[in-house]
Amino acid sequence: MEKAKEAIKENSMIIQKNMLAKQFHELSQARELGRKVVYTFVPGNLTELILSFDMVPVYPEINALQNGMRKKSGSYIKDAEKIGYSEDVCTYVKCDIGMMLNGNIGPTGEKLPPPDLLLLSYTGCFTFLKWFENLEKMYPGVPVAMLHTPYQEDGKIAPEQLSYMVRQLREEVIPKMEQVSGKKYDEARLKTMLKRSAEAEDLLVKILESAKNVPTPIDAYFAGVYYIGPIFTAFRGTADAVEYYTELWSEVQQRMKLGLGPVTPEGEIKEQKFRLVVEGPPNWTNFREFWKIFYDMGAVIVASSYTKVGGVYDMGFRHNPDEPLESLSKYCMGCYTNMNLPQRVSMLEGYVKEYKADGFLINSIKSCNSFSAGQLMIMREIEQRCSVPVGFIESDLVDPRYFSYANIKNRLESYFQMLEQRKAILTEI
Repeated sequence: MEKAKEAIKENSMIIQKNMLAKQFHELSQARELGRKVVYTFVPGNLTELILSFDMVPVYPEINALQNGMRKKSGSYIKDAEKIGYSEDVCTYVKCDIGMMLNGNIGPTGEKLPPPDLLLLSYTGCFTFLKWFENLEKMYPGVPVAMLHTPYQEDGKIAPEQLSYMVRQLREEVIPKMEQVSGKKYDEARLKTMLKRSAEAEDLLVKILESAKNVPTPIDAYFAGVYYIGPIFTAFRGTADAVEYYTELWSEVQQRMKLGLGPVTPEGEIKEQKFRLVVEGPPNWTNFREFWKIFYDMGAVIVASSYTKVGGVYDMGFRHNPDEPLESLSKYCMGCYTNMNLPQRVSMLEGYVKEYKADGFLINSIKSCNSFSAGQLMIMREIEQRCSVPVGFIESDLVDPRYFSYANIKNRLESYFQMLEQRKAILTEI
């Protein structure tokens, strides 16, 4: 493979990098600053509620993917397997456990503090339950707050499900947060944060929906994972998040005005030959090489399911300051991993049609059951409903042993040849 050139970065990317660096630095000094630390998950997270108590969140999946991008995850996974974790266990879990076994040094090289509260927000991934069982063993005596999110079995949120969620927040989660933080629940402060959340969510939807333009000014998968970073993690509800998305939306509007394509680490995609919708998470250990295959083929991703893993905002949901706990509850129940398979198919079908996609591609993750289950059915349904070529590749989240560059490149080249042939036939017709 060619030696990678220095990545091109826009102002919004620099803003986000500084936000993340500041966050990890503050985490490393949490004890000195008197801040309590909450370990929790991205899907269905309660960021605004955590921040309203002046506590700081840590997301194990974010630590794992960051370590994957920094080429550290492989050794961490092996260390977790040495103490008994199976090869089939989610590699986010093994990377996280391995990081803790090696001193809990975060992605920026600074030590992460131990948790004061384990907040298990269960949203559609059974692995989360087992993951937190193990964290509880690693941090004995740390209180655990459980928020159990009902699955959308019939594709809608029932009134009794909503009341069940709100009751858990009032009776289980908030009392534990009050106990750990030493502060009382401040609903007025939470409402202010939820108002900011809705502002950032409005901007994010505009950014993602800009991909309906031809040419698209964004890549909604590879670049999209950067776009969703602040709103899916520690910044939703903050002024920093609104500032970031305001700047990003300004950049996207400028690209649309000039008819420019997405900015990638290799430069702008000048000729957009193929528009794709992608299902499944990306591979993090070889993220840039993975992206470059698409860049070299002139392929852009106009919509993806992964950028909805922390909230499906383009389906209309917004955090509502007038109903704070109900709003948090609806958010948790509406995350992509908590949607049933017919809902997922319907959403992806809409993306293929609305975003004028030429094809649909699945990146199936070996160790991620919450995404991989049902993907072959999804692929066949999309093929039948949308009459577009479908493709299927396999990799893993953060285990470098399961990323074969040559195999994925060969598969994608064959897939793009099929897309090219179909375009030629349609042109002749």
